[in-house]
Amino acid sequence: MDIASLNILVGWIAMLFGAVSGAALGLFFDRDGWAGGYGSFRRRMLRLGHISFFGIGFLNLLFGLTLTAVSLPPTHSRIASAGFVVAVIAMPACCFLTAWKKQLRHLFPIPVLAVLAGIIPLLLGWPYE
Repeated sequence: MDIASLNILVGWIAMLFGAVSGAALGLFFDRDGWAGGYGSFRRRMLRLGHISFFGIGFLNLLFGLTLTAVSLPPTHSRIASAGFVVAVIAMPACCFLTAWKKQLRHLFPIPVLAVLAGIIPLLLGWPYE
C-alpha cells in the first residue's frame, strides 16, 4: 500500500473510532453526575479523546490527499506519514488515559510532537516553485 492510501485509510478508520467512541460516551450523557459532571476534568478529557479521532483523522485524510496532488520527497513523505499515524493513535489514548489517571497528562507531548513530525516534513518537502 502506498503512503497516500495508508493515510487515507487511517483517516477513515479514525472517523469510525470517533463515531463509535462518541456513541459509547453518548450512552451516559443524560446522567448529570456521570464522570464527575458536565464540566469535570474527566468528562472533558473523554470528550476531547472522542473528538481527537475526528480531528487527527482529518489530518491523515488531508495528508493522504495532499500526496495525490503534490510530489514530496520520499523521506519527507514517510516521516510525515508516520507522524500523523502515531498522532491519531496517541492523542485519543492520552486523552482517555488522562481521564482515567490525571497524572498521565504528562504524556501529551507525545501526540503533539507526532503531529509536528507530520506537519514539518510536509512543509519542508513542499515543492515551492
